[in-house]
Amino acid sequence: MDQQLLSATFVELADTLVADFDLMDFLCLLTDRCVGMLGVSAAGVLLADRNGELRVMAASDEQVRLLELFQLQNDEGPCLECFRTGAPVSVLT
Repeated sequence: MDQQLLSATFVELADTLVADFDLMDFLCLLTDRCVGMLGVSAAGVLLADRNGELRVMAASDEQVRLLELFQLQNDEGPCLECFRTGAPVSVLT
């Protein structure tokens, strides 16, 4: 991983954390930077609420957002497996 890119990304993300930052903008920026830094084709963020229910918060593109929603609707998929087990899950296409 490119250390300069990683450092620049952390600075950029930290710059958004001001008193009135927008969480959704932050999470969208995070998914975009993950795609660029990790060399993956897409990224998404699911967060659990107080009851453990997952919600789609951000995605690098619309296809990923729909895929995340499909997984939640069907209660299965790599994101839910990762959440439930705590183990990383890679999906090769």
